[in-house]
This record gives sequence, C-alpha cells and structure tokens, in this order.
Amino acid sequence: MAVSAVTPGKARPRLGRSFAALWAATGLANLGDGFYLLALPLVAVELTNSAGLVAGVTAMMTLGWPVFGLYAGVIVDRTDRRRLIVAVNAIRALALAGLTAALLTDTASIPLVYGVALLMGVGETLVDTSLAAVVPQAVPDRALLGRANARIEVAQNVTNQFIGPPLGGLLATAGLAWVTGSSAVLYAGTLGCLAMMRGSYRATPAPTTGHPPEREPMRSALLAGIAFTWRHALLRRLTLMTAAMNVFWAAWVSVLVLYLVDPAHVGLSTTGYGILLTTMALGGIAGAIVVEPLRRRLGAHRLLALDVVGTIVLIGTPALTTNPIAIGAAMFVGGAGSAVWRVIVALIRQAVTPGDVLGRVYSANRMISWGVLPFGALLGGLVAEFAGVRAVFAVGGIASLGLLAVYARTVRPADLAAALAD
Repeated sequence: MAVSAVTPGKARPRLGRSFAALWAATGLANLGDGFYLLALPLVAVELTNSAGLVAGVTAMMTLGWPVFGLYAGVIVDRTDRRRLIVAVNAIRALALAGLTAALLTDTASIPLVYGVALLMGVGETLVDTSLAAVVPQAVPDRALLGRANARIEVAQNVTNQFIGPPLGGLLATAGLAWVTGSSAVLYAGTLGCLAMMRGSYRATPAPTTGHPPEREPMRSALLAGIAFTWRHALLRRLTLMTAAMNVFWAAWVSVLVLYLVDPAHVGLSTTGYGILLTTMALGGIAGAIVVEPLRRRLGAHRLLALDVVGTIVLIGTPALTTNPIAIGAAMFVGGAGSAVWRVIVALIRQAVTPGDVLGRVYSANRMISWGVLPFGALLGGLVAEFAGVRAVFAVGGIASLGLLAVYARTVRPADLAAALAD
C-alpha cells in the first residue's frame, strides 16, 4: 500500500467530494436503520406477548446474509455500486412507507412485520456489500483508506445507534408510525447525496483474465469470495471468530428489548430504552475515533483481543444486574470493541483482496460471520421461552469466555502486521 506523507505546513490530504457525498448518504441511511431497528421489535411487542415471536423479528432481519449474501456479492461486483445503493434505498423507503400506512390504519400484523424485516435485511446485504467495495473507489489515495473506514464507522455509530434510538424513542411516544415513516423519508433523502458522486463505480476487469466479472460462470462467481477467504488463513480465522462472537450477540440482542422494558426486570420506558441503546453507540464512536492511533501504538493484535473481552462483558453483565447504569457501561465497552474490530478487519480485507472480487469476498465474510445471526436470535428466543430472559445472558456470557483462548491460539500478531504493512 502506498504511503502519502504529510509534510509539515501542508494541509492534510482530503478524502474528496465523492467520499463526502457517500459519507453523507451513509449517515442518512444509518439514521433510517436506527429508526427501523428500534421500531420493528417494538411493533412486534405491541402485536404479541410471545418472546419467541418477538425474537423472530431479529431472525428475519438477519436472514438475508445466509440466504442472499453470496448473490449480493456477485451483484455488487457486476453492477455500478453507487446505482445499486440508490435502487435498494428507494425500495427500502417504499417498504417502510407501506408499514407506516398499515400502522396508521391498524392493519399491521406479525407476518407483515416479518416481511418488512426480511426485505430490510436483504437490502442490507446489498448496501453494506456495495459500501465496502465502493469506499476504496471513492477515495483519491488508498493510503487514506484507514481514515475513510474510521469515518464511515463514526457515521454509522453516530446515526444508527447514538442519534437513532433516542430520537426514535422520542418519536415513538407519538406513535410507532412516526418512527417507520421518518425512516422511509431518510432512505429517500440518500438519493440526492448519492447523485453528487462522480464517475463510474463498477468493478475493474479481473487482472488474470482481462474481462469483466459479469462474464464469469455464475457458479464460479458465487464461490469466488468463499474460495478466496478460505485460502487466506488470516481472513478465514477472523471471519470464523466474528461468527462465533455474533452467535452470542444475536441471542443477547434478540431478547434485550424484553429485558429492558419489562417491569419485572429493568422496567425502562420506550424513551429510556432508546437512550440506553446510545451507550453502545458512544462506545462505537469512541472506538472508531481512537482505533487508528491505538493501532499504531499498541498493535492490531492487542486491540482485537480487547474486542473479545468487550463481547464477554457485553453479553454477561445483564445476567448479573438489572441496574441500567451497569448495563449501559457494558454496552459502551462492547460498542467500542466492536468498532475497533470492524475498522481493522475492513482494512485488512481491503488490503489483501483484489478489487474485482472485493464485493464477493466481503459478502462471503458477512454470509459466514452474520449468517449465524438468525441461529443466535432463535437460540436466544428458545432459551428465553424455557428458562427465562436472564438465562440467555448467563449462558452467553459463560460460553463466550472461551473465545479469548481461541483468539490467542488462532490469530497471530505477525500475520496481522504483515497484512496491515504499508
């Protein structure tokens, strides 16, 4: 990777107009994400008392990666990535507008919520894969990728988790239709930002064959991302570690709303629930801001290990206390570690992956690491049904202790240093 030195007295290199437009669109879309992620479980809580059915909303929102993830990677590597984000965000806006109409007319149902959740999840596979592939194309110098990735992470945390939940909770006091309707408007607002990006954002021709990715046989195109990930030992190990942590995270988040708003446990109001969620966002913002200087000072291996510790703290703390301050502190720690993990792993992926397969490698990594989310969510709902909500946190916290030993044994500092070397 080339190095762009910044000499004394000279301005810091700019990320450019196209990246600024992409960054703004990412912020708007993630604020929309924050609204619907808050709203859909709450809509389900209003429609049913079943912990399993409520957990099913999270399962449906995350089903897109295992079912559609590989196809998303092929589509991203075969199309203009900016135009694809435009099309998907337009469809998301229409879906949420339809749910808003159902809420306003008292015709909403669990099947409708599940359908919207599934559509939003499939849309996420396309938009997130496109974003991962388009960021290296939108910055003028690949040496700026670390800063660009950190800015994207900050934008996602500020809007999705810091502003979104409390603002969504405030809107929810007037009715959940206000939350879903506002989310639809935000997705529509991204279209103007994306129109300001200049140039083409298609994948470059494959260097080995000289022809574009769309001429590859479908079977080869679908398997290219998995094959590359599996051959690259570091990517493979990081992807599997992410998947293991995500099983416990999905179980935690699938029943968290019940634990936090149920008077028998924490007993927060809807607004209080939204405010508590912002502590994870604050941790994510802090992690994204400090990840680059800390990576240079402490090394990537130590920083990634701290995220594994953060996962243990995040999952296990609600089993020990119903104090919202303690739970919020654990969410801050977990959010900071998660942001550090995502920024570093994204930089590794972009550094070691050829541009013509970057979309498919990203989607393959997500399909594996996020494909476990529906399983984790359903597992959380099952444990909650038979043993109570608090048991989900106890079992997950104890089981996740083993992840630290697995990380220390499988992810080597030398491999991380080599991948991130300039």
